[in-house]
Amino acid sequence: MAMDIRSLKYFLSLADNLHFGKASAESHISISTLSRQIRQLEDELGASLFVRDNRSVQLTHEGHLFVQYARDAVAQWSSVRNQLAALGGDLQGEVSLYCSVTAVYSLLYDLFKEAREAFPGIEIKLHTGDPDHAIERVMAGEEDMSIAAHPLTLPRGLAFKPITESPLVFIKPLEEVEAWDLPLKISKQSNDFVEAWSQAPMIVPEAGLSRKRLDAWFRNLGITPRVYAQVSGNEAIVTMVSLGLGVGLVPEIVLDNSPVADRVQVVPVQPQLESYHVGVFVQTKNLNNPLVQAFWSLLPE
Repeated sequence: MAMDIRSLKYFLSLADNLHFGKASAESHISISTLSRQIRQLEDELGASLFVRDNRSVQLTHEGHLFVQYARDAVAQWSSVRNQLAALGGDLQGEVSLYCSVTAVYSLLYDLFKEAREAFPGIEIKLHTGDPDHAIERVMAGEEDMSIAAHPLTLPRGLAFKPITESPLVFIKPLEEVEAWDLPLKISKQSNDFVEAWSQAPMIVPEAGLSRKRLDAWFRNLGITPRVYAQVSGNEAIVTMVSLGLGVGLVPEIVLDNSPVADRVQVVPVQPQLESYHVGVFVQTKNLNNPLVQAFWSLLPE
C-alpha cells in the first residue's frame, strides 16, 4: 500500500476523538489537511472509514475493522524505529502514559524527573482520565503504559510493576451527622451496625475494582446499602462527601491529595477492605520497544 504511517496516525487521532477540530489540533495540521488525508486513505482502501455530517463523525463498520490494523502498524513501525535508534545509543521518541489526576500529583513527579535525567530524548505524552479505563486503553493499543490498581485477575499479555499500596477507606463529612453515627467494629451478630450502615446514604463508585470490593464487603456483612449516588471518579466522591451528601469509599491516596481532605473524616471500620496495589501496566509484547523498556527499567522491581 502507498499509505504511510503519518496517514495512519491521522486516522487514529480522528477515530479516537471523533471530532475534526480536536483531531487536527492533536495532529498539528489544519482541518482541511486532515480531511484531505482521510479521503486519500479511504480512496486507497476503497472503503469509507467515517460517516460524517455537519454535527458528528462516526466510524463505519469498515472503520472499526481498520482501527486495529492501524494501531498495530503504527506500534510496529515505532518499535522498529526505536530499536534501530537504540543500536546507535540514542533513544529518542515518544511514550504515552494514561493515569488519573491523583496519580499525576502523588506518583509521577519523581518518576518523570528520573526519566528526564536518564533519557532526555524520550518525550512522555501524558493523558489523564478515569483509572477504570487504564487497563483497557493499554490492551487496545491506545496507550503504551498506564497507572492503575491491580485488578482481581491480570489480563493475559499484560505486565504489571507495583509502585505503591493504598488502603480503601470510608469517609464521612467532618461535621457530624447524628443519623450517621456509624458503628466501627463490625459484627454479624450486631443489629446496630447493620441498621446504621443500611440507613446512611452511600456515595459509591459507578464501577471498577473499588465498587466490586465494596459490594462484596456489604454482601459479606449482610448489609443492604442505601445508595444515594453512583459516581465516576474518586475525586468527585471526596467532594460530594465534603458537601455533606453522604458516606463514601475512596483509596487513601486520593484522599491525601484532595483539596477538600480537611472537610471529611475517615471512618476506621473493621474489617477493612483490601488495599489497592497501584502500579504501571504495559503490554508484554510492547516491552520490546526500547523506549517503553527504558521507562520500565526505572520502576523498582
